[in-house]
Amino acid sequence: MKKSVIILNNVSLNFPKVMGFFSLVRNFFAKKNRGFTALSEVSLEVKSGEVFGLIGKNGSGKSTILRVISGIYPPDDGECRVTGKMSLLAGLGTGFSPHQTGIENALLYGSILGHDEKSMMDKLDEIIEFSELGDFIYQPIRTYSAGMKARLGLAVASAIEPDILLIDEVLGVGDPQFREKSKRRILDLVSRTGTVVIVSHSFGLMTEICDRVGVVHKGRLQMIGSPEEAISKYYELTGGKS
Repeated sequence: MKKSVIILNNVSLNFPKVMGFFSLVRNFFAKKNRGFTALSEVSLEVKSGEVFGLIGKNGSGKSTILRVISGIYPPDDGECRVTGKMSLLAGLGTGFSPHQTGIENALLYGSILGHDEKSMMDKLDEIIEFSELGDFIYQPIRTYSAGMKARLGLAVASAIEPDILLIDEVLGVGDPQFREKSKRRILDLVSRTGTVVIVSHSFGLMTEICDRVGVVHKGRLQMIGSPEEAISKYYELTGGKS
């Protein structure tokens, strides 16, 4: 039996509510602290080698769960336990320096994840080939389109072969050929005992690559099941709205 490499046990997380000056004064004297509940009692386990998906409306909390797993957001209540080296790919070019070249950003991103310059240079040809950037790899990131940034991010994140790859809404970028190549890359990672947790609005993608999918709604994990079961539950909860 494969072991659980990600365990969330009754995780809750609150964000402070953004208010104007007069609202802050009024709440201070009323001794109110009405924060925003981002997650409420979320529990899940992800097995080694599993592709686990999260779906939900915008603002439902699915991306917040990824950030709790990655350690960016420590939970207010409950616990999160992760076994293995993680890589979080979130947003289009998140963390890239706009004034540095694609190569320089790839080396920097690798160093953040604990890889030295030599090991990243050894992977550079693979990163360039997969990202399809060609000579743009020598240009500053500020000259890249959003899709080019996302392709470079995915190329670097997957080339370093983390134990756990966390992906937030990036596999939908590029033309159909590149999206197909991205899916093959993720499946190749899993075949080498990697584990993937992915957030996406692409139900077709989730059905194709995920073993199980969780449905997040209003900060709560409503259910976990097959992709088809999860998508059905999503439509039941939202009426098909994103």
